[in-house]
Amino acid sequence: MDAFDRRDLAWFIDKLVQVLVFIGGISAIVFIIGIFIFITMEGFGFLLDTLDFREFFMSPWWEPTDEDEPSFGILALIAGTASVTGLAMLVAIPFSLGAAIYIGEFATGKKRESLKVLVELLAAIPSVVWGFIGLSIMNPLIIELFDVPVGLNVLNAGVILGLMAAPIMTSIAEDALKAVPDRYREAAEAMGATRWQVIFKVVLSAAKNGLLGAVLLGVGRGFGETMAVLMATGHAINIPGSVFDSVRALTATIAAELGETAVGSDHYQALFTIGIFLFVITFVINLTADLIVRGIRNK
Repeated sequence: MDAFDRRDLAWFIDKLVQVLVFIGGISAIVFIIGIFIFITMEGFGFLLDTLDFREFFMSPWWEPTDEDEPSFGILALIAGTASVTGLAMLVAIPFSLGAAIYIGEFATGKKRESLKVLVELLAAIPSVVWGFIGLSIMNPLIIELFDVPVGLNVLNAGVILGLMAAPIMTSIAEDALKAVPDRYREAAEAMGATRWQVIFKVVLSAAKNGLLGAVLLGVGRGFGETMAVLMATGHAINIPGSVFDSVRALTATIAAELGETAVGSDHYQALFTIGIFLFVITFVINLTADLIVRGIRNK
């Protein structure tokens, strides 16, 4: 093979790699658009003909299988999802922020690398395993500690979901802390600030946009989680009055009922309408978080 043929082969390989990288780069966007079109088409008939927005969002009665007068209210499902996600953030934010501060500001060398690997391993645990922990460990523990009849409730699901969301929040928060220029720390120390004063007064303040992005990503994870929430909440349609009440989440409702509904029925289309609502909420949350994180990285 002469030099000319080798140049042609190198040019061809370079163009092939460019095409493959381009396809890989846009595939996620194509898949997201395709998923949104699919769920919209499946729920389109319900949106146009059956949906009563006031009943759908303001009624707590979800009874789609009632033969006489089916009801499609998701207020209780929204309340259940929001309560579990809110409690999960109360659990996850202190853990993830504390871990990010220790890894980014105190740990060094092999200790830092080992902790980062452990955090990534926690994020890789399947959600069904977390759900099994909530079902078999947290359930009897809550019953014994708080003397309640059922341990599958908001508290159980909130703790489990908080532990699930903490690893990704820790990673994003640690990146935000690392993005703070060292000159900020050096200037504060030169003025006599202690280590903790530097962290709380300077580093956290400078990284607040990235930390907010981490929290929003955690909220998005909470809204989109299915199996762990299905197994740990008790799956009862209820507007919670305390953390010991059983609830049902939007995602868990879709997972539990979709396989038993007749294709094309109002119930079937209502579940896809819930999917559209979830898609829009999680998309907005994750897009906001991504824009915030990109902003802090660009700075």
